[in-house]
Amino acid sequence: MALSRLNHWVWLIALLGTFSFGSFNLAAKEPQQLVTAKHLQQAEKKYGILAKRRLQAWQALINQYAQKPERLVLQKVNNFFNQARFTNDIDLWKQSDYWATPYEFLGIDAGDCEDFVIAKYFTLKAMGVDESKLYLTYVKAVRLKQAHMVLTYFKTPKSIPLVLDNLTDQILKATQRKDLIPIYSFNGDGLWLSKQRGKGQAVSGGTDQLKNWNQLLQRMAP
Repeated sequence: MALSRLNHWVWLIALLGTFSFGSFNLAAKEPQQLVTAKHLQQAEKKYGILAKRRLQAWQALINQYAQKPERLVLQKVNNFFNQARFTNDIDLWKQSDYWATPYEFLGIDAGDCEDFVIAKYFTLKAMGVDESKLYLTYVKAVRLKQAHMVLTYFKTPKSIPLVLDNLTDQILKATQRKDLIPIYSFNGDGLWLSKQRGKGQAVSGGTDQLKNWNQLLQRMAP
């Protein structure tokens, strides 16, 4: 018999808490300068003046709220990116599945669920939130009856994660999101699979299993 939705989340928490590489780094980090003069010039040339202003607002957000209480940072980042328009990859990129960089996402001011999550993930990292607390999480959206991606944040390895979702500005604990069933999660450390019947495992090869993720990382490289 399949696990309940609550137990799906409990299993994912246990899995990530057990197998996550490394420990949580509590040392303060300076905010990263993600937006350069070159980025601004390219954005204005390709997408227009409003794209340039969105990139400037993005860097201002990073600078203003880096090292602030993480719950506040999560809300500010979630609200900032949720202003963008949701659309699908076919209409936007003429591809069935394309993962945009935050620069592309903000340039066009639109994207699908992966694009929202990727932008939030890299932004939170730039603001000093440790990568080991952040997971890109594939879920089944029960009401929508389709696959979906959200960003999950673990305050500690065994905490119930908070869910950052482009479908809502409200950040809730995973166990409160009865409309989502987790499938697998990953970050820069690796890919973790959560199966029904409580059998979870690290996927062989880690993020190498995700072509889109690897291509995204290459495009994000300086």
